[in-house]
Amino acid sequence: MGGVGGNGGSEDAGQSGPGGPGGPGGGIRWTYAFVDRPLAGFERAGAFWTAVTATKLSEPRGDRAEFVTLLPETGDACVKAQGVEAGAGGAHPDLAAEDVPALVDRAVRLGAEVVAPDDGWAVLRSPAGQLFCVVPWHGESVRPPVVDGSRLDQVCLDVAPADFEGEVAFWAALSGWDSYPGSRPEFHVLRPPAGLPVRILLQRLDAPRPASAHLDLACADIDTTRVHHESLGATVLARHPYWTVMRDPAGGTYCLTARSPETGGLPPTAG
Repeated sequence: MGGVGGNGGSEDAGQSGPGGPGGPGGGIRWTYAFVDRPLAGFERAGAFWTAVTATKLSEPRGDRAEFVTLLPETGDACVKAQGVEAGAGGAHPDLAAEDVPALVDRAVRLGAEVVAPDDGWAVLRSPAGQLFCVVPWHGESVRPPVVDGSRLDQVCLDVAPADFEGEVAFWAALSGWDSYPGSRPEFHVLRPPAGLPVRILLQRLDAPRPASAHLDLACADIDTTRVHHESLGATVLARHPYWTVMRDPAGGTYCLTARSPETGGLPPTAG
């Protein structure tokens, strides 16, 4: 399970703002990272993720109070959480658009499947099987600040080898974002226009397995962030040269990555 992609340059260079219809961003006006955790551990997940992102929980929503938004002190929210009844959970991206039906139609034309249409939004499945949502844009435009040297800024899609190239093509075409190989051959980066808070990294797995996703934090210093997360109940699963795999108190895995929290780029010596 990885979590590093991109280059050492500024991830925001050459972009002027969130993508508008027909322009950079493919009509995606805002992005959310969704923390999916089992309902049994949902309270623990909420306490942990609000602590590491310096946010507070919104009032719960949904029939089982299974949805919450993580509200920052400044800026617009870009992280939400969902309690799931079955499975270990994981993560998924939400794409906010001014024209939800148009983005849904585009996704379907590119090979996605609508799993659950709703009034004004939809749950879809990518060609490789990754769930994601298309939701209305409500004017979000201000990215929350870096918190204690780290920022939750990336959803990493973990893709089986046979599905990887097709999944890269799907997400690149759907988003319209800058698309380029990562620092290692198993990574591919989709960099959104400046101002959008969450980007997408695709990781080619070593062996076949169902599509899944995890969250990545960009860290100015991985060890400093790791110690802070451990003090909040997280544990280390594996260490690599430029990322550390962690497990949160609710059992979900995520990565701390050696990327700039400001730009999302790798340090110049990484590669």
